[in-house]
Amino acid sequence: MSDPPADRPDSVHVRVEGRVQGVGFRWFVREAAVGLGLSGWVRNLPDGSVEVLAAGDATALATLRTRLAEGPPHARVDRLVELGEAAASPAVGDSFEIVRGPRP
Repeated sequence: MSDPPADRPDSVHVRVEGRVQGVGFRWFVREAAVGLGLSGWVRNLPDGSVEVLAAGDATALATLRTRLAEGPPHARVDRLVELGEAAASPAVGDSFEIVRGPRP
């Protein structure tokens, strides 16, 4: 596997499983991502999990992964499922959004 082009940021695309809906998880992810200077989105999935797509600096993404595994106080994270590296695209944008409904 080759390194991403220098003009494309690194990215993370994961599904977070556990008790992650109804506990402020999406807000927790958004605040963490914004604080780390990442762009992307987070959304609830019908199966009760949460999907996260984030792009930016590799070190910041590693920190976000750690925070996703911990979650906010009332959450219980059972596992992170890698959905594959997502190419930074217009769907990621320049901000970090909480998405309601179909993904961008």
